[in-house]
Amino acid sequence: MTDPGAIDRAFMAQALCYGARNLGATWPNPSVGAIVTRDTSDGPAVVARGLTQAGGRPHGEAHAFARAGAAAMGGTLYVTLEPCAHRSVRGGIPCVEHTILSGVRRVVSAMDDPNPFIAGLGHALLRTAGIEVVVGVLEDQAQRAHRGHVLRVTQGRPMVTFKIARTADGYAGGAGGTPLTVSSPVAGAWVHLQRAHHDAIMLGIGSVLADDPQLTVRLPGMADRSPIRVILDTHLRLPPASRLVRTAREVPVWVIAAETAPVEPEAALVEAGVEVMRVGLAADGHLDLGEALVLLGARGITRVFSEGGPRIGEKLALAGLADEVVVSTSPKLLGGPGIVAVRPGLAALLADPDLYAPAETRLIGGDRFEHFVRRG
Repeated sequence: MTDPGAIDRAFMAQALCYGARNLGATWPNPSVGAIVTRDTSDGPAVVARGLTQAGGRPHGEAHAFARAGAAAMGGTLYVTLEPCAHRSVRGGIPCVEHTILSGVRRVVSAMDDPNPFIAGLGHALLRTAGIEVVVGVLEDQAQRAHRGHVLRVTQGRPMVTFKIARTADGYAGGAGGTPLTVSSPVAGAWVHLQRAHHDAIMLGIGSVLADDPQLTVRLPGMADRSPIRVILDTHLRLPPASRLVRTAREVPVWVIAAETAPVEPEAALVEAGVEVMRVGLAADGHLDLGEALVLLGARGITRVFSEGGPRIGEKLALAGLADEVVVSTSPKLLGGPGIVAVRPGLAALLADPDLYAPAETRLIGGDRFEHFVRRG
């Protein structure tokens, strides 16, 4: 491969894939991938790879340079987001300084960071230091990878992925809300992987009362990747005997209730280790989802995986808050009346090419997964 542009795209694709490994584990920071290369007689070779570590530090660039050591001198840094240029309250030197001190001669960055503390300053400082800077390589892929970070620093809320499973005839549940086993085991494992790649999983109290779920990651070796469990519970109906409450000291549970919800059940939940937060009500008498998401953003959450059921999914989409939608369709038939998985409002939005773009369709364990990404 001799085309410089093709070389840059190939290494940036590697950096994006590497950074994706820690999605869901680095909040409040984005999971940034970084690759350091240097020229050899056979062409550029990878010296080190880095990614933002659990808890948000060290950043991807710092991690890569620590691995590269002196071998980074004269090389190229590929990074999926503009290197930070400010010192945070948590200490440590910014990634711009790490980059300058490393001795690399060139930086290839996928995108500017819209964080107002950075916003082009990182790239400008690198150029001032005499480093060649190329910006915009695989920017579309990087924008999607870092969408949670972008939304949090520009709109104050995390990105939301809404997932719904349905039977071949379109139902998410049986008549009266009877739970259904819709997805195949392989498809279920994919859902657990998505949980691991998000900071929080969000569910409505109706689904909790019907299913008594755990909402953890139950893949081999990944128990520590279980996200924060967020329950939308207007009137604080979450039972103290539920599996969520019983395990709240092992995997955090945050309940978002209405400002008018009673105090007594809150005390019982807090005593069990649940954190209760309150927001206002929307015009329909249910929780204000926009306010709830801003509250999560203020707590550092950047990526939310919503398995909240058909009503919540439709409300999120109608409010412009469902950034990605995943609909999985099983080959199983319900064969009778039930709860429609994709309600009319959501169906109309997904069918509008100006609002949602079909990202991919694939089979997982016999279930068809359709993935939609909100434009803009």
